[in-house]
Amino acid sequence: MSEKAKEAVKLEQKTSSPTVNIAFDTVKIGKQALVFVSTRQSAEKEAEEIAHNLKMSSEKLAAAADEALHALPRPTKQCERLARCIRNGTAFHHSGLIAKQRQLIEQNFRSGVIKVICSTPTLAMGVDLPAFRAVIRDLKRFSEKGEYGYGGRRWIPVFEYLQMCGRAGRPSFDNEGQAVILAATEQEEEEITERYVHGEPEPILSKLAVEPVLRTYILSLIATGVVRSRAEILLFFSRTFWAHQFRDTSQLEKKIGKVMALLQNWGFVTINGVDETGFAAAGDIGRDKVDSTALGRRVAELYIDPLTAHGLMEGLRKAAGARGEDVQMAFPLLQLVSSTLEMRPFLRVKARELEETQGLLAFHSDTLLTGEQSMFDESYDDFLASIKAALLLHEWIDEKSEDYLLEKYGVRPGELHAKIESADWLLYSASEIAKIMRLQSVLRHITRLRIRVQNGVREELLPLLQLRGVGRVRARKLFANRITSLAEVRKSDMSTLAQIIGSTKLAADLKEQLGEKAEKIKEGKRRGQISLNDYRE
Repeated sequence: MSEKAKEAVKLEQKTSSPTVNIAFDTVKIGKQALVFVSTRQSAEKEAEEIAHNLKMSSEKLAAAADEALHALPRPTKQCERLARCIRNGTAFHHSGLIAKQRQLIEQNFRSGVIKVICSTPTLAMGVDLPAFRAVIRDLKRFSEKGEYGYGGRRWIPVFEYLQMCGRAGRPSFDNEGQAVILAATEQEEEEITERYVHGEPEPILSKLAVEPVLRTYILSLIATGVVRSRAEILLFFSRTFWAHQFRDTSQLEKKIGKVMALLQNWGFVTINGVDETGFAAAGDIGRDKVDSTALGRRVAELYIDPLTAHGLMEGLRKAAGARGEDVQMAFPLLQLVSSTLEMRPFLRVKARELEETQGLLAFHSDTLLTGEQSMFDESYDDFLASIKAALLLHEWIDEKSEDYLLEKYGVRPGELHAKIESADWLLYSASEIAKIMRLQSVLRHITRLRIRVQNGVREELLPLLQLRGVGRVRARKLFANRITSLAEVRKSDMSTLAQIIGSTKLAADLKEQLGEKAEKIKEGKRRGQISLNDYRE
């Protein structure tokens, strides 16, 4: 650190960690801080170290910690770790937390209960929080591909640095704020100052030329009737920021022509007077009418990439020719949706997972709806990632717990539930496409699988899930007590139901849902019944 910097800020050296010292000083002066790190694991570790040194306590912190701990039906190790941090006035924040936990942390930080948040850049974009200091610990992040195609730690963009700095001293909370960058040596300090403090943010570039975006928008424009000819499409895009920025109309026409040809070949649009290349004959461009098919309109409404829709169609056709029960179709359908761009970020297969993943791939290879790829293909890593995601989801519907999935796959509850939501959306899209394609046999498989994905259950619990208030855990408890159908729920006495599910009110509600009058609870335990304490999922 330079002499000038030393004079500017003098901190008590409470520990050997600069981050902990800054956090401690911030709380000491009655302020709050955000600490930005590059990874989820670093956020958790840094939060624990700060919490250990702050050692705050209050009833509000204890209440917030308890809420974070029980945000899931069964607390995971991550929930326990977060609760311990919050109890001492600190929290970590990243995409691995479920939405309820992230909202809890933000609310308690706004109210001043939590003093320090250690976060990945999830809190850097547009979040208004009362942070007096934004501490940027990591200005480098691991990237799979560098300038020459090799992975490694690379400097983050200047734009991202400015966003993190902008979280300090928000006008609605403070008159000033401090952004703190950590540098290990004077040489590193000079480089950081030159690159970031005096650096210019990167230019904003239009992403419209990216094919997934272009495909989606062109189909949407046609499906909604905004454009009705190729000439109108070109005119529309000529007025966009993309066209203004690049000023290359020939390149624009070429990209649009390519996308139009694909949409036509996939059956999403009809084009009059256009050959297979997507271009109109000379002098015919004004009469080049375009329209969407019923399938194309539904794909546009679902707001999925047309390439995804095409891949789903190919897989569904293959599934229609397959035979077997849903238990045999579950993994192929999960892998089909896991192979789409909408499931990004992909779950990369780590070196230690490679052998097991390839072994399970060999087991399921004959049933895959996307076709197996060679390890020499450029997209093989993405293919393996789709297998890992499908295996994760398959274990989820086999009723494995969030903690088990965290340990085995390294996927935190927040990431898991994000994958579940994406898979559910894609399965719904697949069901809508199957309806239009009139693939009723496949549609039945998808419908059942969606319910299993939403609830994380095996096939045998589906009848019980028709009841409001019965989810994964309660359905399994009922099943374990030999109540396996709606008819058996109807026949069961109130005391049995109440003891199994742990609620007299819900037991009465279940009876009413089935058209039965709730009877008076009988005392005692039915012989042979498994109690709440006897059963562990």
